[in-house]
Amino acid sequence: MNVTQRRREIVALLRQSAAPVAAKTLADRFHVSRQVIVQDMAVIRASVSGIESTYRGYILQQPAACSREFKVCHGPERMAEELNLIVDCGGHIKNISISHRVYGRVTAEMDIRSRQDVRDFAQALENSKSTLLGSATSGYHYHLVEAPSQERLDLIQRQLAQAGILAPLRPWERETDSKEEQRHDHL
Repeated sequence: MNVTQRRREIVALLRQSAAPVAAKTLADRFHVSRQVIVQDMAVIRASVSGIESTYRGYILQQPAACSREFKVCHGPERMAEELNLIVDCGGHIKNISISHRVYGRVTAEMDIRSRQDVRDFAQALENSKSTLLGSATSGYHYHLVEAPSQERLDLIQRQLAQAGILAPLRPWERETDSKEEQRHDHL
């Protein structure tokens, strides 16, 4: 197998995978060193958009076809953990919102797609005098997340629950979600 064939097969594997693929896994599969795979990925990423490098491996961000809002609750010390968990599972964090008793629903755009975006966000927050939006609601907030499939959104939900970050919806929030889902089903 030549270099061009190997790179084509790497891209095909990434397109088929729902989870990140480690460089070592690719190296073993193609009987080359991890460094060769890292070099291949540098070339591939220059010509194929949407390939992200995570601590668990490479993942190809598919065009988002689905979205879901997750209600979460945590302190500021878990902010990066939460955001990294979502992007590592292939999610794109579109926004954050809170439901404030006085101000109502307050939403801010985020556009976080990678661990680098998480680091940039954390650094910007650290360099400012601002606090997390969720601090106004005792850590409770919502994230609108896009992913290529419902399965990816289900994975994100399971991971948030396992981490103890997912918050239960109140009865009136469930009604809003089902009305919203019905509205999207008719579009």
